[in-house]
Amino acid sequence: MTLANYISNLLYRYECVIVPDFGGFVTNKISAKVNHFTHTFYAPSKQLTFNSHLQNNDGLLANYVATSQKISYQKAIEFIHEEVSKWNRSLITEELELENIGSIHLNNEQKLIFEPTNTMNYLTSSFGLSSYVSPAVKRIAYKEKVTQLETVAPIFPLEENNRKAPAFIKYAAAAAIIFALGTVGWKEYQKIEYNNLVAKAEQQQQKVEKTIQEATFVISNPLPTITLNVAKETHNYHIIAGAFREPENAEKKLQQLLQKGFNAKILGVNKWNLTQVAYQSFNSRNEAINTLNSIKKTDSQDAWLLVKEY
Repeated sequence: MTLANYISNLLYRYECVIVPDFGGFVTNKISAKVNHFTHTFYAPSKQLTFNSHLQNNDGLLANYVATSQKISYQKAIEFIHEEVSKWNRSLITEELELENIGSIHLNNEQKLIFEPTNTMNYLTSSFGLSSYVSPAVKRIAYKEKVTQLETVAPIFPLEENNRKAPAFIKYAAAAAIIFALGTVGWKEYQKIEYNNLVAKAEQQQQKVEKTIQEATFVISNPLPTITLNVAKETHNYHIIAGAFREPENAEKKLQQLLQKGFNAKILGVNKWNLTQVAYQSFNSRNEAINTLNSIKKTDSQDAWLLVKEY
């Protein structure tokens, strides 16, 4: 699996995936929209952008690569570094194509220019929804026809007597009623068809949405590329060794714990912009608490339990 595949998998679950020493791919949710020229409706989606200033390693991509390939964190870092080196060499002479993400090239000022792919929607709540074309209602054309009819056969107010209306007027009135009913019926038909499409997509979504949204990057059975029906473990309980302002200090702490034999990992940056380092992560709360008590006795009284439910 290429580095682009790992990035693509993570973009379903995270708003930002940073490639160390290269840049970050950022997603922003955008609402459903309509193209008034083509009369096309588009489902809500995630807009994908690239920020070349986001280069510090937050541990997300490296941990996911390490878990997927069943290698050490350091080996994962080396793998990412080799891939980035290939990308940079390729950009010197040609455009870089990243599968399911987009293309990147250098402009005249040697700055990276990113063009996202238009075939992927990383918003899981829109899974199964595609664009929908609705024919435009030609109100102006119909209005012109009615105006022409009024010119040819104007309708005058009837005198207050029992004279019958001309047959032409009756037919014109009936045609107007049928036209109005037809327009309303067409709109209702469009609405029913669209609701059916949404209902079918929601049924498909319910089968995969919870698996995608609740999964973290610590997965025992990693996802194949865009294969959403694979069961994944979720580690919600993390024994925290420390949180660091500088990523370099977090990396040092990680190496110390690995040398001591712990299955340590970097969890990423929390809302206070601190990089968290964990002794180990668990599926079972009881197992996590028992291990925490043991660590407090043997290694550090400052260790504590973090519960993250996705």
